[in-house]
Amino acid sequence: MDANKELKLRCWIDIDGRKFFGPGRAQLLMMIDKNGSLSKAAKEMGMSYRKAWSMVEDMNHRGQQPYVELHKGGAQGGGAELTEAGKKVLSAFIKMNTKINETLEEHTDEMLGLI
Repeated sequence: MDANKELKLRCWIDIDGRKFFGPGRAQLLMMIDKNGSLSKAAKEMGMSYRKAWSMVEDMNHRGQQPYVELHKGGAQGGGAELTEAGKKVLSAFIKMNTKINETLEEHTDEMLGLI
């Protein structure tokens, strides 16, 4: 019987035992950076605006510095942009995950061959 085997790994950063930052939040930051808007980022991810806003608020309050600056609507409309801290944490997370995935790929055939 041929089984479909996969080796998976997800990297999360916890603060005080509670999830703080991981792939979903990294994707949200990427979408905010791309779209310049929290609502557009949430929509593109298939996420409610309320959930996206809650995630941003959590990152902004529990991180060392805020990651996203939100601009209220008005004649010009609202918007969102990553702060320098947000850009740095996103970049570091992507770089770290690239190295983790390279290591995973390097050992996948061997590991799955033993199972």
